[in-house]
Order: sequence, then structure tokens, then C-alpha cells
Amino acid sequence: MAFLLHDARGLERGSREIAAPERRRAARRLWRVDLLQAAAVATVAMAVALFLADGGAAGIGDPGGALTALGIVTGLIATDLVLVMLVLAARVPLIERSVGQDAAMGLHRRLGKPVLVLLLAHTVLLVAGYAVADGSGLIGEVVSLWNTPDIPLALLGLGLFVAVVVTSLVAVRRRFRYEVWHGIHLLVYGAVLGALPHQFSLGGLFAEGTWQRWYWLLLTIAAFAAVVVYRFGVPVYRTLRHRLVVEAVEPVGPVGDGVVSIRLRGDDLERLGATGGQFFVWRFLTRGQWWQAHPYSLSAAPRGGALRITARALGRGSAGLASIRPGTRVALEGPYGIFSEASRSRSRLVLVAAGIGVTPVRSLLESARFRPGEATVLLRTRSVDEGWLLEELRELCRARGATLITIPGARGAGWLSADAEQQGLSLKEFAPSVVDSDVYVCGPLGWSEAVVAEARAAGLRPEQIHHERFDW
Repeated sequence: MAFLLHDARGLERGSREIAAPERRRAARRLWRVDLLQAAAVATVAMAVALFLADGGAAGIGDPGGALTALGIVTGLIATDLVLVMLVLAARVPLIERSVGQDAAMGLHRRLGKPVLVLLLAHTVLLVAGYAVADGSGLIGEVVSLWNTPDIPLALLGLGLFVAVVVTSLVAVRRRFRYEVWHGIHLLVYGAVLGALPHQFSLGGLFAEGTWQRWYWLLLTIAAFAAVVVYRFGVPVYRTLRHRLVVEAVEPVGPVGDGVVSIRLRGDDLERLGATGGQFFVWRFLTRGQWWQAHPYSLSAAPRGGALRITARALGRGSAGLASIRPGTRVALEGPYGIFSEASRSRSRLVLVAAGIGVTPVRSLLESARFRPGEATVLLRTRSVDEGWLLEELRELCRARGATLITIPGARGAGWLSADAEQQGLSLKEFAPSVVDSDVYVCGPLGWSEAVVAEARAAGLRPEQIHHERFDW
């Protein structure tokens, strides 16, 4: 047999599902998601309404006016979507609790290219529209605009945004260290600030004293306030408030694997509101580490004044974790993510993990509410008795009445081992109640996507499948 079943004996099996609380909580979260989406769409519609309310449609009767009007509208929509991108990246608690940072940043990334296209279209359409209206050539119009106050600053902002989008492309991003890429990404704030002056100084849409001007100003101020408060203010306050320090650094598994658990202590950590499955962004304030941000999940449920993470040395930054000394101060951001009880929609759980992805699964298993027989853990390992935190998982499953199934061996074409695939096994065979369960998946990206695809094929609804990426 290609897998090993570790089951708690003498415990209740097959208890009936009582999912009403979970379903109600999931329904409330999905309502929040719908409202957030509606709010984002409403801001785009409002941007167009600003133009129309100012009589902008009256100028589209001739080719020059039509080009100019279209250029103004594309600029308004692009700027509005840039502000939406800022809010998505600001880690606003309402967004975090509703969709999680992974989904928010996924939408943030997907908006980058369309916004860049809109900004370029805004520039080209306005130049063409002004040239047609003035009867001048394109080159002459470009020279004229360059000499217009605030236009050079706007073009600088456009250049900064181009740099941000280009370096966000996967093929380009992989050439940079995270810290370098993140530094370039911060240029988006400069891009927005560079574009603002020409919006208010040129044209009559945002003229002094108009309600449109006040609306646009408040929208911009609100977006930047969210960034200042939640990306900078709250993390600094929590770092100073909780005084987190490293208590111990312990190797996990064979030394060559480069996996360590870091235990941390601090003041009033229960006020963080962290739960199993969530992650923080950590900065270890020691030489060679203080400038590096590490997004690591909790590998144990928060308990009293202690937190624990378990990480593997996969890059230049994480390679230095084993050398961190006890007593090192730690700056933190978070907790983040809804790979937790917050996204539950069913009373049954199926937790699927591979590699270092076992860390949030282990902490979620420790803190999640379920009755004996209602949780199944599927763990891909290299061999039957070799897996990070495997003994801890066995003890947890035994104590809580969960079923642990290890699936050892070389990976096959999908997410299972080659041996399990040859036997025709699937997610349903390992977890017969999977269709009535919440499925949490954490592991390497391609492997996780294979599990998610099989869960969808098995008939699970989107709100039952939970998967968060931790790469950048």
C-alpha cells in the first residue's frame, strides 16, 4: 500500500455534520466580499460620472473633442484603479478578514497591466485630441504639452508606474531579490503623487470649489491614509507594544534540510488576535537580517505569551535563520490571511499539505473546532516516517480524534505519489467525506494547484477550498 493511515482508536467516527454556524459565518464573509467588489466597481463608475456631470459629453461632436474626452475618461479610470490597487495592498483589516492577503494581492497584480494600458491610452488620446483640435502636428503638440506646468511631473509619474509594472512581470521579477523588487514597487506611491498636480491644474473638471475636486481629493487621501495607517503605523505600534524576542531556535528534522523552528515570546500576544493557519511578516532585528521581511506561517497555535514559526532555508534570506540568537528583537506585521477558522463553511475538515506547507496545517489543526472523526490530514512525505513536524501531527491527531494519512514516495503526474496514482487513488478515496468538507491546501505552488483542481473536479464549491500563496 502506498500510504499509511494513522487513526485514533476508540474515538467517535462519522459524527453527523452540524454546519449551520460555519455556513452562516461563510455567508457573512461572502456578503462582505460582494460589498467590497461593489464598492470598487462603484468608484470606477463614479469616476466616469464625474466627467459626465461636468458636461464632458458635450465635446464629443467632433473628432478632436471625442479623442480628448476619451483620453480624459481613460485617465480618470486609470487613476481610480491605481487608488484601488493601493488600498488592496494596504492590508486593511476589513479586506484581510474578507478575502485574505493572497486574494487581495492577486487582484492588485492583475490590475497592473490594464491600468498601464489605460494610462498609456490616456496620454496618446489626449495628445492626438489636442493636435486635431489645434490643427497642429503630433510633435508640435508634444513640445507644447511638455512646456505646460505639471505635465513633466505627470510623465515622470507615468515612467515610475511603467517601471513598477515591468518589474512585476514574473520573468523580470525573478531576477531581483525580494527587497530590491519591493523597493522598486514602492515607486507606485511616487507615480500617484506625480500625477495628482496636473489633474487639478489643467482643465475645469477639478476646478477650485467644485464638488468633483473635493471628492477626488478625499478619495486620494483615504487611499494614502489606509497605506500609512495599516502598512506602517499599525506594524510599528504592534512591534513596540508586544516587544517580541526570539526565545529559542531549534533544528527540525535532518540538519541538511535547513528547517528550524523559532520560538518567540512577547507581551500581551493574545491581543494580536492571531489563530492557527495565519501568518505574519517578520523582521529579525539583527545584523544581516533586519532589512529582510519574511512571510512565515505560525506552526503552532498561539498560546499565552508564545508564538512559533517553522521555516526552511529556501533562499539567501531564510538561510540565515538558523544563526539567529536568542534575545534578538523581532518586528512583525500581521496576523494576515484567512487560511484559518475565519473561512470555514463546513463542520468537516480535510487538510492537505506537502513540504514546509505542513506549518499552517499543523497550527490550524491545533486550533480548529471539530469533533472526533470530522478532520482528516493528508500529508505528502518523502518516506513513511520522514516528514517535518510529523510526530507532532501524529500526537495532535491522536489527541483530537483526527485521521492522519501519510502519502510517501516520489511525486506522480499530479499531487499524489506515483505509487498512489498507479493504484487509481484520488482525494475522494483518501477522504470520503471531502464533498461535505472544507479543504485547506498548502505546499509548493504547482502541487497545490493540482490538489485544488482535483477538489473542484470532485464538486466542491469555491467557498470550501482554501489555498493561500506565500511567494511574492
